[in-house]
Amino acid sequence: MDLTKRIRDKMMKERLMFVYRGVVTNENSVPLLMLLEKEMENSEFGFLGRKRLFMFVLESLQNVSRHSDQNQYADMSLVVYSKKDNGYTVTTGNVLPAANIIDLKSKLDEINNLQTDEIRNVYRQMLSNAQFSDKGGAGLGLIEMAKKTGNKLDYDFVTLDEEFSYFILSKTVNSVGVGMHHREKEQPFNGKVISQLERLMAENNVYLIWSGHISTDVEKEVLTFTETKLAEEDVELTLRRRIFSVLVEILENVAKYSPGREPEEKFGMPVAMIRLEDDVYTLTTGNLILNEKVEDLKRKLDTINKYDKVGLKELFRKSLSGQTINSNSTGNMGLIDMARKSGSKLVYQFEQINELYSYYVLIVKVEGRTN
Repeated sequence: MDLTKRIRDKMMKERLMFVYRGVVTNENSVPLLMLLEKEMENSEFGFLGRKRLFMFVLESLQNVSRHSDQNQYADMSLVVYSKKDNGYTVTTGNVLPAANIIDLKSKLDEINNLQTDEIRNVYRQMLSNAQFSDKGGAGLGLIEMAKKTGNKLDYDFVTLDEEFSYFILSKTVNSVGVGMHHREKEQPFNGKVISQLERLMAENNVYLIWSGHISTDVEKEVLTFTETKLAEEDVELTLRRRIFSVLVEILENVAKYSPGREPEEKFGMPVAMIRLEDDVYTLTTGNLILNEKVEDLKRKLDTINKYDKVGLKELFRKSLSGQTINSNSTGNMGLIDMARKSGSKLVYQFEQINELYSYYVLIVKVEGRTN
């Protein structure tokens, strides 16, 4: 429970929406991109703003993916989305050999010193040069990012050891598509928050965090990403289905008790988190709930936790038989199904926020074997 609160507080303080820690591939890049698109559908972003930001995201993911198989730190790669007052920020982090840093920093500084028309000219020259190497290709990707966002690139390097450094690349684009950059007269860009976040996730075996309103579309993309990730990890099919089923239900549970966007933004944004440790997947959600609903929900959870596997099966059957075609609610079925499919107890906590709301945390563990 303490971990959930730490992560929730950090996500809210830094205004982070989504974080993924792990290997970035061509396959999981698609749902990673779609997650941002679905979130932005409810924002004031215009077409140009979306287009420029998506182009940066696409290039950034390809850049990270390009280096994913080059060292033993590929699973330290990070993809972070955050929301600002007038735009969105996309940040990536990945490990590079320290020997590459001087050359890469030189390229970034050279790009950041170019004017917009000069960036276009350099880009055309690089395209016309059929001889550029893999290093040149990486430089072309950076030029592409700067050209399409119409602005300079924020970056930082955090030393890991004598051989490797953590490369952090970031871009903020406002609602009309103009890139924003930490200029010299402002506080320079610092990757400390990102490297600390990566460390926090690594220490607690967290590989995915979502912090924001969970709409139907966002839920769908979280599920799509998780399904893709499980397939890439070659998780056994039966276990994969159980994890997916529990994730569906736990996200639906958040939506069921949501009091709406406005109170969530004021008193506590929803959080969804996936952890993997010793072949046990831990799915965690946190969300605001009306105090008037807390006692009834507690009774449901406590009742379900009293049953074993056989009892849960019978309880689910009774709950299912009590439904009609005109029913507006599935009663306890979602919670019962979570307990059945996971093979574990439903761990929960309610933290009262004020006279109207509490924050509800639900933790479900899915193990490879059920009792």
